Amino acid sequence: MSTITTKDGVAIFYKDWGSGQPIVFSHGWPLSADDWDAQMMFFLHQGFRVIAHDRRGHGRSSQTADGHDMDHYADDLAAVTAHLDLKNAVHVGHSTGHVHHASRHDQCRSLGVHQVVGRPEPLRRHHPE
Repeated sequence: MSTITTKDGVAIFYKDWGSGQPIVFSHGWPLSADDWDAQMMFFLHQGFRVIAHDRRGHGRSSQTADGHDMDHYADDLAAVTAHLDLKNAVHVGHSTGHVHHASRHDQCRSLGVHQVVGRPEPLRRHHPE
């Protein structure tokens, strides 16, 4: 099982398959890296390197009582990205955190991250009972 340990001692699990240009997949709450398996297999077979991690408190990463905020999630992803020494990475995210990572970390520019793709949260309608 592949993990890194963050500055505050949290073990972050990640998958890292293949070679070629990296695509980094970030899940939303309450999912895990496994929810990207279909997309990862598709891009792996197209010659890409694919990476996905379990956020702190999710899946195989440490279950923590604190640090469940956008800054910690972004910092955890930055730690995985730095550990793997990714260059020219495409970041794909669902829901929380992926764009926050790009805006929070200069690392994106220094590592050559050139694209962030995400799905905006749907508008929630209030339906009276």
